[in-house]
Amino acid sequence: MAWIARLIYLYITLFFTILQGGHATEKGSRAPSATAPGDIIIGGIFPIHEDVDKENKSFAPHLQPCVRGLVRALAMINAIEVMNKSPLLTEVNITLGYWILDSCSDVSTALRATADFTQQTDCHKGSDSSTCGQPVMAVIGASNSETSIAIARQLTLKMIPQISYSSTADILSDKNRFPAFMRTIPNDEHQTAAMVSLLSTYGWNWVGIVTTDGSYGRSALDHFVSKASEKGICVAFKSILPESVTSQDVHSVITQTAKTIQDNPKVQVIVSFAKPTHMMYLYQEIKNQMLTVGQNIGSMRRVWVASDSWSSSGSVKGNLTLEDIGHVVGFTFRRGSVSSFLKYLSMLEAAGHEYTVNNSFMQDFYMQLNKNTGSGETELMSEAVNTLRENIQAGTVFSVEMAVSAIAQAVASVCRRRDCKKAGTMQPWELITVQKNVWTSQFDSRGDLNLGYDVTMWRSVRGNIHVHDVVAEYHPQDNNFVHNNYKNDYGFSCFPQHIISKCSNSCVAGEFKKTAEGQHTCCYECINCTENYYSNSTDMDQCLSCDTNTEWSPKGSSSCIPKVLLFFSWQDGFAVVLLTFSAVGILLALLVSALFLHQRDTPVVKAAGGPLSQAMLFSLVISFISAILFVGRPNSFQCKARQVLFGISFTLCVSCILVKTLQIQLAFQFDPRLQEILRRLYQPYAIVAVCVALQAATCICWLVLESPFKHIIRNPTTLLEDCHEGSYLAFGVMLGYIAVLAFVCFVCAFKGRKLPQQYNEAKFITFSMLLYLISWLLFVPVYVTTSGVYLPAVEMVVILISNYGILSCHFFPKCYIILFKKDQNTKSAFRKNLYEYSSKTTDSPSVSESSASGQQSSSQHYINSFSVFSVPAANLLTAAVVRHCTDQTDCLSLHKSSVRHHCLRRRASI
Repeated sequence: MAWIARLIYLYITLFFTILQGGHATEKGSRAPSATAPGDIIIGGIFPIHEDVDKENKSFAPHLQPCVRGLVRALAMINAIEVMNKSPLLTEVNITLGYWILDSCSDVSTALRATADFTQQTDCHKGSDSSTCGQPVMAVIGASNSETSIAIARQLTLKMIPQISYSSTADILSDKNRFPAFMRTIPNDEHQTAAMVSLLSTYGWNWVGIVTTDGSYGRSALDHFVSKASEKGICVAFKSILPESVTSQDVHSVITQTAKTIQDNPKVQVIVSFAKPTHMMYLYQEIKNQMLTVGQNIGSMRRVWVASDSWSSSGSVKGNLTLEDIGHVVGFTFRRGSVSSFLKYLSMLEAAGHEYTVNNSFMQDFYMQLNKNTGSGETELMSEAVNTLRENIQAGTVFSVEMAVSAIAQAVASVCRRRDCKKAGTMQPWELITVQKNVWTSQFDSRGDLNLGYDVTMWRSVRGNIHVHDVVAEYHPQDNNFVHNNYKNDYGFSCFPQHIISKCSNSCVAGEFKKTAEGQHTCCYECINCTENYYSNSTDMDQCLSCDTNTEWSPKGSSSCIPKVLLFFSWQDGFAVVLLTFSAVGILLALLVSALFLHQRDTPVVKAAGGPLSQAMLFSLVISFISAILFVGRPNSFQCKARQVLFGISFTLCVSCILVKTLQIQLAFQFDPRLQEILRRLYQPYAIVAVCVALQAATCICWLVLESPFKHIIRNPTTLLEDCHEGSYLAFGVMLGYIAVLAFVCFVCAFKGRKLPQQYNEAKFITFSMLLYLISWLLFVPVYVTTSGVYLPAVEMVVILISNYGILSCHFFPKCYIILFKKDQNTKSAFRKNLYEYSSKTTDSPSVSESSASGQQSSSQHYINSFSVFSVPAANLLTAAVVRHCTDQTDCLSLHKSSVRHHCLRRRASI
């Protein structure tokens, strides 16, 4: 391979040795150049050489040969030849010529070249311009931004249009500073945005930056840092390398950069805007440091995000392999078809001197090449062209061709209106004037051509590195990537997903980032979210709050949990039991009512109250129904209806019981004056109506002023739906009113507890009312002090106890007599019971004569009182005595004198 390198070196050296002979200078020599005649001359500035020799003490430029810029220069030559043959220029009978100079990647050298271009323009302004060469109408170049900025200032003085094919510094888009500058590529603002978007896609937020000093490197650095911070990407370190690759500081800066990279193992992604030579030196230095400290060379692997400056330069790897370097993702300018240029190289290889009839530059080149190499011209040309093919950068070649095309269009536009064959008939600034009409379709208002970028990923195939494999396209307009069709082979889908480049591990869902003061925002610790807060994605800056009205979350939660809705449900086992008792209670009440209707003329039914007993049974059915309303998800109607139904229905029931107890008191009241008062006040239906009306008025006021409503109790993890009673005062008045009636019943019934045992209801009333009072007295403190899903069940239980207490004490004994003791449900059985009761009370050894006399007197009042009332008696004994004494003319069958005496008096009064 050494002879190939020597051959390439010889080829380049001879190439520019010949070029020196084409131009005479005032002092005998000029900088290397390539020219071709034409009606309009286009200047070109290319970095044919890498740098000047800084060790040379002479002020004259001393060149270091290289092959990097030769392809670009040939691309310009080919593009001009193609345009000369195109209809665009042949129609106006114009040809383009070129004058290409070497910048040597040095600003000073580029400025000297630019001065040559501007001198030709000044020459035509003098009185004698016959000896002047053709002026340069436009300049293509330079390559790097630092050089382009310098020559743009110089060309702006003459308003000579300049189109760069690879200078990307954002400052060049400032039309106030550089009105004559344009470029066929996007500026760095778009490239850095693309890089940041790529890093954000893979979650790499801890990166390093290596860049070359100068306008290009610092502009790219500033834009990248600005955009990265917007996406939450932190820059761990920045390394700025000297712009000149021959600078005395290069070695020390690269050594420090390599050490910085090794000292930051968490930085697995490095963004580089450096020159290819700088990257080659850096890779070698990293390898040397690894070997020095005895580390595995594989530990130098990183993900390298390469800018357009070196993304297509596979030579940067030096003697390393891609496995040593890691992964290289490059951004290159959008490439078009380079088939024309490849065809040009093929023709150059095949035709030799015959293809250079119209190109004196190429004729001199081949002539000198043949003179120095002697025989083997064909083999030499093949090797040289193959070397050129290997160094083609498709994006740059396309950009050069676009620049030539833009200038050709502007020239054609001007020359359609005039004859441009004569030198000096067209001025350079006229091309800028037609920019708005001709170039606007291609360039934006800042003179940039934003075609986007091709994203490449280096890959190694049998030891050979392929650097031109495009895996995606980036579109600046919408800031997104479009993957190509073969991405599944070695595109983004094969990108190392496992690589982590973060200062801190990602905070998982349920955690948030807490950054210490003075640290990078990318360096943090992960803290669990507190209760009722959550984070649902990684690396959240703060936890989100749950809607505590309907949601909750435990500590360290990744989502909110809906609060469980609780109510006394129909499916609840306890509710099923209570509903069963309610249904059975309704059924029993209806069966008892049917039985009483069937036996309405029997002494037992009449003693139970007759029609009032039906009212009591109806009220119990309604009360059982109200208990059912305590089950299920509450609603507004249910909350209002359940308490009102119970209050009014149970008031009706207790008021009927009150009538029965008053009847007993009236029958056995021995004080004639008090008995007379009770007899006047005793109006059974009126009493029931008044009692129920008062309770109904209370409930209506309750519903109108502050009625019960559906209420949600928000607990930490549950939502309890319940009925709020609205006004607890009204609720208490309703229950208290029933309690007062029940207490009056209890007192009255307690006084009559010693009536005849066979049909005595006083004891049963006493027991039922006592049961009611005790159950509700227990309910009140429980209801006030507790809450929960079973609180409605507590009231439901108390209602059922009250209802079953009345059924059991008032109706079941009657039903038992009717069904199983039919012999006791007769008038004769009643008379016998009355006789036994009279005998017991008059013959008792403990009763004195005066007491017996009082009993006889009371019996008289007892009979008289019940003979007057037409209402059904509350006590079967009373009703039987009254009915028996009224219907029979002779009561002698009653053996006791006291009873007989009363019957005789009653008969006499009749």
